[in-house]
Amino acid sequence: MAAFSTSMTHCPSSSSSSSAAAFASNSCAINRIHQQIALSSIRLTRKLCLRKPSRAVHVQDGASTMKVSPAKNDGPAKILKDGMLSVPPVILPEESIDIASLDLNKESSTVSITVVGASGDLAKKKIFPALFALYYEGCLPKHFTIFGYARSKMSDAELRTMVSKTLTCRIDQRENCGEKMDQFLERCFYHPGQYDSQENFLELDKKLKEHEDGRVANRLFYLSIPPNIFIDAVKCASTSASSANGWTRVIVEKPFGRDSESSAALTRSLKQYLDEDQIFRIDHYLGKELVENLSVLRFSNLIFEPLWSRQYIRSVQFIFAEDFGTEGRGGYFDNYGIIRDIMQNHLLQMLALFAMETPVSLDAEDIRNEKVKVLRSMRPLRLEDVVTGQYKSHTRGGVKYPAYTDDKTVPNDSLTPTFAAAALFIDNARWDGVPFLMKAGKALHDRRAEIRVQFRHVPGNLYNKNIGTDLDLATNELVIRVQPDEAIYLKINNKVPGLGMRLDRSNLNLLYAARYTKEIPDAYERLLLDAMEGERRLFIRSDELDAAWSLFTPVLKDLEEKKVVPEYYPYGSRGPVGSHYLAARYKVRWGDVGSEQES
Repeated sequence: MAAFSTSMTHCPSSSSSSSAAAFASNSCAINRIHQQIALSSIRLTRKLCLRKPSRAVHVQDGASTMKVSPAKNDGPAKILKDGMLSVPPVILPEESIDIASLDLNKESSTVSITVVGASGDLAKKKIFPALFALYYEGCLPKHFTIFGYARSKMSDAELRTMVSKTLTCRIDQRENCGEKMDQFLERCFYHPGQYDSQENFLELDKKLKEHEDGRVANRLFYLSIPPNIFIDAVKCASTSASSANGWTRVIVEKPFGRDSESSAALTRSLKQYLDEDQIFRIDHYLGKELVENLSVLRFSNLIFEPLWSRQYIRSVQFIFAEDFGTEGRGGYFDNYGIIRDIMQNHLLQMLALFAMETPVSLDAEDIRNEKVKVLRSMRPLRLEDVVTGQYKSHTRGGVKYPAYTDDKTVPNDSLTPTFAAAALFIDNARWDGVPFLMKAGKALHDRRAEIRVQFRHVPGNLYNKNIGTDLDLATNELVIRVQPDEAIYLKINNKVPGLGMRLDRSNLNLLYAARYTKEIPDAYERLLLDAMEGERRLFIRSDELDAAWSLFTPVLKDLEEKKVVPEYYPYGSRGPVGSHYLAARYKVRWGDVGSEQES
């Protein structure tokens, strides 16, 4: 794709002594002030939901990039003794500015969002509702169009009917929600076509241009399709439906391959048609409120940063549990398994954010650089540090729950794990020797996603006789509950009121539902907004993906080549017993055991 940049024309120096030169210089200075006022006005009028554009952004397809240097402002305009107006030069702050995202003339630009795979469950349940929520909150630009693209034959009216069934007026329950919904649906259109058809994408391009109406056209493609047709769709969108005068960006859903080799091949194929800065690899867990709050919790609270190391932390646990099986997704899931589906992406991304060093700034590249350093410091997983399981049929309360292999789309002899636990280690000065435990499973006894930070025992604890022999009951623990019922709480030891000396374990609790009345946005809302703004902080870079796969590929090959039989566990249980032996090997226990009594 062609991309070009333009340089800002600089005004002449004001050092000339002639009146004409002084007048020209002052005119340029006034123009500079007008330019800065325009930029400032844009920043002021942006909604609270919009964040500043990322710095050092590579701009695609006609969007310009400019870099300017800082200078001190010498003060307000002054009147010279010869009557000329003297205005000190105003230079914009030093940063690379994405001109398209600043949208200097909002009337002259538009955003076209194409959901490729619009008839699928992800589009219906997540993408369209997220786009409506952004529109409802005033976060979408004035001029925008949404197109659904899929192989199914459908009219615009049929698409709107399908989409309307999944839209909700959940945000603040405002009275004008029905009206907003109608306005949103009027912006939604549909174009049927094959994912590998240049001709169909050219037809889509023609329709997009009709709605863009000569404005600067920025285009976002969301690939909500199976990974085996990613490349065909990207090729057609890139060569036949890219913007001619604005940016073009593509959101790619996981899975990003099955191992290091297939992931690298996918990346190479994508980069035949797109630059890295155009590719937005989405992991929706990075858009969850509590995950994004990780760096805030750590870097803006002095009490946590000194404790964030091997000196005080005994273990860190990343736990993902679902209380339902693979109903409806057995065929897809059997090709990937729980390690690829959850651990290699969602849990590993949370681990990298948790364990990274302080970034230079909050810019996307600085944060992603630190995450990559963490991943490259980790030991590749060994087979002996992994426990796998698969749920079996179980009858409870008179109800019979199916086994994984009862799914008609799953082979009867499948060894695909629906549960996995693993111990990982980071070989650097901060985390040397600290076990990072991961556990993910389906058909378990409850639903949760959380991070549990277990601190070390108090050395020479004066109250050991009041605690008893189980020192783990007296261990401080910080819990970050990602879902459901988002919360952050710290377990502390406390004296029970009374004349005796009896200790109790209590929680210092921040329950989001009690503290904040505003509903937490869905992760897809945040990530879609970031993609439109060109903010890449919560998206995965190619070298980050390579480092993640290098950790898991060896153990995945061992599991498949050695045909390791998973440990079977009843539907609705806590999972395989082997996971507890794994934790015990590193002298820790899973923090979620007995957690039903917590907060």
